[in-house]
Amino acid sequence: MSDSKDELKAVQAALGAEHAAVYGYGVVGGRIGEERRAEARTAYDAHRARRDELQRAVRDLGGEPEPSAAAYKLPFAVPDSPAAVRLATELEERLAGVYSDLVRASTGARRGSAAEALREAAVRAARWRGGSVTFPGLAERSATSGSSAPQA
Repeated sequence: MSDSKDELKAVQAALGAEHAAVYGYGVVGGRIGEERRAEARTAYDAHRARRDELQRAVRDLGGEPEPSAAAYKLPFAVPDSPAAVRLATELEERLAGVYSDLVRASTGARRGSAAEALREAAVRAARWRGGSVTFPGLAERSATSGSSAPQA
């Protein structure tokens, strides 16, 4: 059984990651080539919806949703479409890791929702990357240290 304090922390981390993803997809959308612009827009809209869902979840758990930052530090420069694709891939991989944490920390419907978000992030990452990894959200987690929220 999960501890509600741990669950709230994991939901807040997922919310922070979605804030960063929404920001990051704004950058992606401005640099991505026309052939993948619709895909970027769909992902942007999906992350906005997840962000809104997580804000409600934080309130349901008795917390105050952390606000979005005015800007986020990008992991690398994004001057062109290939860099935008790399950024989208990284955003999705980081989100998969954050959602794997939320799956571990939650139960019931929230756990199911987190598992669905993990699956969606893994599928989007595979589409952006052009291939998949064995266990999305897990291998990437073991290779990184520190905060699970994307730096976008």
